[in-house]
Amino acid sequence: MKTEELKAKGLTEEQISFVMAVNGKDVNAAKSKLEAERDSYKDQLTAAQTALKEFEGVDVKELNGKIAQLTADMNAKAAEYQQKISDMEFDAVLDEAIRSSSARDAVSVRANLDLAALKASKNQAEDIKNAIEKVKTDKSFLFGSDEPILNPVAPQSDTGGKGLSGVEAAFLARNPGLKI
Repeated sequence: MKTEELKAKGLTEEQISFVMAVNGKDVNAAKSKLEAERDSYKDQLTAAQTALKEFEGVDVKELNGKIAQLTADMNAKAAEYQQKISDMEFDAVLDEAIRSSSARDAVSVRANLDLAALKASKNQAEDIKNAIEKVKTDKSFLFGSDEPILNPVAPQSDTGGKGLSGVEAAFLARNPGLKI
């Protein structure tokens, strides 16, 4: 808005001054708001340019390769830990089955089992039980007997029923001609 335009409309100098003052306040308020936004955008631009300068000379392909390598390493570690957990669970099931089978020597029983086939089995608990039963029938000496002792033999002494101590009985056994 110009003073000449207002004069052409027939306004007095006093009216023109008032209109120009009110208009100046509105313009200055809008101007200060725009300057604040402009300064904010300048600060953001400076920060963005500074951040971009940090990435100068960075090879994106190299970073993508490193990311791919780290992801592969992480997946390999996860698979390794899962395998260890699976092995521990298998060993726990196997040890419990051997313990419950009254084995005399768990190591010997394990040596007679096909552990790789048992690990790959879908129904491990049942297959382990069947494998131990097969070893039990083939090599029963590895397991304790469930049979009761039918003919226990009492200790024998050559004391003639006199109730001698072990030392006295041993003495008589070495000297058969003596009598007590």
